[in-house]
Amino acid sequence: WLGLAFPSEYGGRDVGIGGQIVFAHECAQMGAPYRLSVQGTEMIGPTIAMFGTDEQKQRFLPDILQANVIWCQGFSEPGAGSDLASVRTTARREGDRWILDGQKVWTTFGHHADWIYVLCRTNPEAPKHKGLSILLVPMDQPGVEVRPIVNIARGAEFCEVFFDGAHTATDLVVGEVDGGWAVAMALLGFERATATLPHQMLFEAELEELLDMAAATGKASDPVVRNKLADAWIGLRVMAYNNVRTLTALMQTGTAGPQASVAKIYWSEWHQRLCELKLEILGAAGLLYPFTEAGIDAHRAQHTFLLSRAETIYAGANQIHRNTAGERVLGLPKEPRP
Repeated sequence: WLGLAFPSEYGGRDVGIGGQIVFAHECAQMGAPYRLSVQGTEMIGPTIAMFGTDEQKQRFLPDILQANVIWCQGFSEPGAGSDLASVRTTARREGDRWILDGQKVWTTFGHHADWIYVLCRTNPEAPKHKGLSILLVPMDQPGVEVRPIVNIARGAEFCEVFFDGAHTATDLVVGEVDGGWAVAMALLGFERATATLPHQMLFEAELEELLDMAAATGKASDPVVRNKLADAWIGLRVMAYNNVRTLTALMQTGTAGPQASVAKIYWSEWHQRLCELKLEILGAAGLLYPFTEAGIDAHRAQHTFLLSRAETIYAGANQIHRNTAGERVLGLPKEPRP
């Protein structure tokens, strides 16, 4: 079930992206929990299937689909978040190994992961977007240190990862050596499309909960609140149409393209407004913990609100996505660069 779109020779079902999205929607509609294996099944797995060698596919894809191995992403760095091409983590070749030095941050589930896929600089003399490669690196080795980060919602799913002489085999480069930028962009396309499209179903359930909350608190009769609830409902319908457009591009071309940027801007900002409306409806009761007098789980509303603050930042900050949408969808002039 995790590998509906994966090649059958590696344990998948070859049903394509459409079947994968339907399955993800069904999981979301049933309230299935977030999968720890999502970095493997939705991101690096499809990337290895597209760019990897036959040996890499045989080695990694079956374990990803059986959830035997947990992956994490080594992309963002201090000073290289949305400007991902500025990464400074380096990998130098020594004999049959790559030696890595540097730091990654905001590494989701890094403290649980067995492997990390790392965007690093393999040619320091090349221009900014050149000389980058994606390496597959085992986490359980002396040169890798993981430090969890406690976020504003008191969770610790993010980590810092430090490489100090960490190593991996020379044949564990995904795609071409020094050609990692194109591979990274394809991987982020998977993240912004197949990994986030099912959010719509989760948001459907969240909006239904909000309507119940408005009724329980008596705010449903407030005309201002009713207008905001109507706007939220309309926004969810717009999101659904955006998702259909993104999915159509994905099924036709194999990549979501710039439509993924439009979808990401829209759903992240819509969800932040929805979470703000939750706390507005709860009013002073939203400061209570964990339940209001009406039996509403205020802590859940608070937790979702706090987590939503990061949604316009992760998977590429919305400012970057606006540049992408402006230049590649609307055909506007490119942003001036020094």
